[in-house]
Amino acid sequence: MRRLGTGIGWRPEIADAVERMPGIDWVEVVAENVCPGHLPESLLRLRERGVTVIPHGVALGLGGADRPEEARLTALAERAEALGSPLVTEHIAFVRAGGVLTASPRLEAGHLLPVPRTRDALDVLCENVRIAQDALPVPLALENIAALFSWPGEELTEGQFLSELVERTGVRLLIDVANLHTNHVNRGEDPAGALAALPVEAIAYVHVAGGFERDGVWHDSHAHPVPRPVLDILTGLASRTEPPGVLLERDENFPEPDELERELAKIRDAVTAGRARAEGSTGTGAVAGSAGGGVAVLAPPTVRARERLAVAQTAVLSSLVAGTPVPEGFDRVRMGVQARALASKRADVVAKVAPELTVILGDGYRAAFLDYARVRPMTGGYRRDALDFAGHLLTAGRPEEPGSRRQLREWWLDRAGPAPRPGGGRVARAARKVLLRRA
Repeated sequence: MRRLGTGIGWRPEIADAVERMPGIDWVEVVAENVCPGHLPESLLRLRERGVTVIPHGVALGLGGADRPEEARLTALAERAEALGSPLVTEHIAFVRAGGVLTASPRLEAGHLLPVPRTRDALDVLCENVRIAQDALPVPLALENIAALFSWPGEELTEGQFLSELVERTGVRLLIDVANLHTNHVNRGEDPAGALAALPVEAIAYVHVAGGFERDGVWHDSHAHPVPRPVLDILTGLASRTEPPGVLLERDENFPEPDELERELAKIRDAVTAGRARAEGSTGTGAVAGSAGGGVAVLAPPTVRARERLAVAQTAVLSSLVAGTPVPEGFDRVRMGVQARALASKRADVVAKVAPELTVILGDGYRAAFLDYARVRPMTGGYRRDALDFAGHLLTAGRPEEPGSRRQLREWWLDRAGPAPRPGGGRVARAARKVLLRRA
């Protein structure tokens, strides 16, 4: 496994700081946020210095019932080649449901949701992984995700699920120790037990991130300092194997560069403590890993397995984003927390991709969007969601203030057609001026 060292998630907001930061061996970039033909200058400069850049996908949905879309696989492959990456990473999650397999409308979560740890789900995931591996020019590693809710009737533990996935596909693992902590708080799962069951030789690298607890639920925010329990899990992992790479994730609420560097130092210290513990217990530092990583030749999942998984995932996602009843066996309180979190995330991301809406609607933006999200599930990406939201308001005769309604209509017309309107964009330019003054 290639040695990566210490890394940090590259984000535009901290690009300058990352370039100046000492001891950064590699960075990870959200794959969907970069264009192969127009890579950010900061990433190009890092590559010229020999810093490894790895694309981290969030939209494949390999844990979903459908086969992965060819266009998404092609896009991920193009980014790996453009960045000269040694591998690409994605998640063990589903992000959409519905469609042909269920003869129901397509639904988008806009978020990574947990797959049930069942034989059906594992069979489907394994075939989807093989399809992705065949389409990608470099090895694939998959990340364990954080979850707010559990599926009833699961047949495997997380460790068993991941171990069999590796055994059957040869895929590598991206272990997120913050997600292990999240699942400990939210689902009562033992991080040490999960680590003990992992095929450690399959680990490509490790994620570390912060979050916060509210009303007994841990939210994996990537916007807070890394807490001690997460660092302790990292130390436990490092006592079993030396991670090829460890990366700090931070997506929002960025602190000063000095604070990020202190967090990176704590991460290095946690790994060092784990290696010292291993050397003290074995005298050599070598820690045995479980067997695994071979590729079994197995029959693909039956159509029935995909259909059963599709029905189950559609029912769950519909309850989260379309207000349908929570399926039997699920914790209704936790599902309510997840539903509110999804709506809040939609509001936040739409505000980022279409900041003009927050200018036009002012303080009323968030309440209006959350009201819309309760009855209108997302069916496409966030840019589509922004347009649908604006169209929804206009159809309802909102905003009530005529000037704001006229601005919103002009903004919508500028973007809803197949091509920009001649002379359009006035609202966007005016909004940008307001946003610059705010900054």
